[in-house]
Amino acid sequence: MVVTMVTQVAQGQLASKAGTPGRAEQEWVLLSYRIPREPSTPRIAIWRKLKDLGVVQIGDGLVGLPFDARTKEHLEWVAAKVLEADGEAIVWIAKPTLRRSNTSLAKQMNESRDAEYSELLGEIDTIGSGGSTDTRTLQRWRREYRRIDRRDYFRAPLRDRVRLAIDALGRSVSGEVAAKMPAAKGDKQ
Repeated sequence: MVVTMVTQVAQGQLASKAGTPGRAEQEWVLLSYRIPREPSTPRIAIWRKLKDLGVVQIGDGLVGLPFDARTKEHLEWVAAKVLEADGEAIVWIAKPTLRRSNTSLAKQMNESRDAEYSELLGEIDTIGSGGSTDTRTLQRWRREYRRIDRRDYFRAPLRDRVRLAIDALGRSVSGEVAAKMPAAKGDKQ
């Protein structure tokens, strides 16, 4: 059984949205879990899913995401998987009492996403600057960008730079493809 604990919100007060790091009123959805070491397969699968979600590690067995319905659902799903593996899990919704705590969590998440964006940007700069970018490579970069962007809850600083680099290469590649295509009948040469 998944247990979800929700803090009460005063009437008229709305939960804040992710995207504004450092706001004291930012709510977080937390997963507190403990899973047996053996068998290791479920533990590894849960760890990978948490990594894919881009959680921030708050403590041993305690992870968090900025609160919204989607992130809450994701962590409830992970909690169900923990329970299926004979572990223990509780999903909480909480609000840090100190602005610096909120800022720290958002900063950790941004640093993690920036590291991923940086790695992708390095590959784009290395391969893309050689002029040998093909449509398959460009599609792979776009998929990787979307994968990172899905868990970029606070718009990390390198996000837009990577998107612009991919868009510029996309225009370049589509221009090269169009230049290589034979003219259609009736087109003026």
